[in-house]
Amino acid sequence: MTTAKVWFITGASRGLGRAFAEAALTAGDCVVAAARNVEPLVDLAGAYPDALVRLPLDVSDRQAVFDGVDRAVAAFGRLDVVVNNAGGLLYGMVEEATEEQIRTHLDVNFFGAVWVAQAVLPHLRAQGSGRILQVTSMGTAGGMASVGFYGAGKVALDSVSEALAMEVERFGIKVTIVQMGGYDTGLFTKGTTETEALPHYGPLRAELAEMWGEETGPAPSTAAPVIMELAALPEPPRRLIVGGRSYDQVQELDRARAELYQAWEELSRKAPG
Repeated sequence: MTTAKVWFITGASRGLGRAFAEAALTAGDCVVAAARNVEPLVDLAGAYPDALVRLPLDVSDRQAVFDGVDRAVAAFGRLDVVVNNAGGLLYGMVEEATEEQIRTHLDVNFFGAVWVAQAVLPHLRAQGSGRILQVTSMGTAGGMASVGFYGAGKVALDSVSEALAMEVERFGIKVTIVQMGGYDTGLFTKGTTETEALPHYGPLRAELAEMWGEETGPAPSTAAPVIMELAALPEPPRRLIVGGRSYDQVQELDRARAELYQAWEELSRKAPG
């Protein structure tokens, strides 16, 4: 008999988080769905009254995160898969962003994931098992104008997650950095904070808009089967790109970066370090 897994998912009210929660519930698992606003989860709560716990949570509040994780463990007795998915987008050029915007953005996209990891680790370590899926982005392969702070938060989480994976694997805890491609998550609408645009960057904004076009990407539900398969692997990878097109783009970025390094190899080697 297969024992149902218990999932703890942040940012679960919409987008990828919601898709992952639905997939886990459909598979017969239990879910603690954490979000600032859990009202959009009313339908799921009605469909799965014994398997879903809605948890109002602001991940930027460290104490609230610890209290929320304790409530999650109390609800189902354990945690098996923790998905750090909560996040937003700060859209604008580096010069335009205010201190408050930058700090608020990183409080959610980076520190929020750190607080969740810190809060769940004592429980996972006591169990001797558990998975932590750190949702970052295929964009961690390089910075991009107008979304630099989004990339910075994801790169920071990427790096910390590599360290975390090394630190906790001896306790039976597996960490995977999930580098998501572009999905229609509402990030550019409901999840976006915009800077006050400076006129100097108007031409660049126009170029970026033309380059990106209006394509919203595939539905988040198309990524959910990959996450379910990943969570079931006895020996999961430390990082995984989710999305075929994104996989190709990351490979191309890696090749371009390697070529750039090689072009300046002679100058690099003039220093002894």
